Amino acid sequence: MTYAFPPGGLPDQTVNPEGTAVFTEAYAVIPAVTQRDIVTSFLPGWDKTRIWILARPLSGFAETFAQYAVEIAPEGGSDDPEPNPEAQCVILIASGTLTLTINEETHVLNEGGYAYIPPMADWTLHNKGTDLCKFHMIRKQYEPAEGIDLPTAFVTSDKDVAPIAMPDCDEVWSTTRFVEPTDLRHDMHVNIVTFKPGGRIPFAETHVMEHGLYVLQGTAEYLLNKDWVNVGPSDFMWLRAFCPQACIATGDEPFRYLLYKDVNRHPML
Repeated sequence: MTYAFPPGGLPDQTVNPEGTAVFTEAYAVIPAVTQRDIVTSFLPGWDKTRIWILARPLSGFAETFAQYAVEIAPEGGSDDPEPNPEAQCVILIASGTLTLTINEETHVLNEGGYAYIPPMADWTLHNKGTDLCKFHMIRKQYEPAEGIDLPTAFVTSDKDVAPIAMPDCDEVWSTTRFVEPTDLRHDMHVNIVTFKPGGRIPFAETHVMEHGLYVLQGTAEYLLNKDWVNVGPSDFMWLRAFCPQACIATGDEPFRYLLYKDVNRHPML
């Protein structure tokens, strides 16, 4: 398994600037080629760190979440990484080692490591290794519900959670679920979806959930609204609620992506 990450750097002067980036009312595609050094930012309170902000709450764009790719140099990190105490966070390690402390419990995450950090948590993160630590991070304002407890923190790994095959698909389409879907404490799911070569979503999904998709491995033809788009490692897609979507995995390796969706709450009126 591999975990793609923004390439950084800068294309040379022979590259045609007419690319495959797309921004519409229904979806956006931010391809790997655009995820370069000149579009990174730095965060207050984070040392030796740069980030790519791939999605943020914005009129006509993402409404429920923010998605980052984060790169921390050795000896970098933060003792106060979250400015909003009501926000929750998911981290997936692409490469390197991250030392994560949540409510005084310390964990060391390596490639494929996954952490859920609930709202109101006291947490820190640092790169105590000798290589760059690269990880994906998703933040969402938590929506409390009467009679429902706050979710609790947990740390696991993609390698330790067995994918669950979707029904009626001959096991070519599976989802690694890090949270039980019926656990109503959680108002978002951040899963990994895997298609074997040739596997597909066999209908155009159209539903209320907003999506962020970061391609971790492999290639596919992806249906976004009425358009088929070729996607591969490090490409990011945003899909607004009700945007029709489907995909067909291409190539000779699994097609895998990190998937965000908002779930388990009444729509705001």
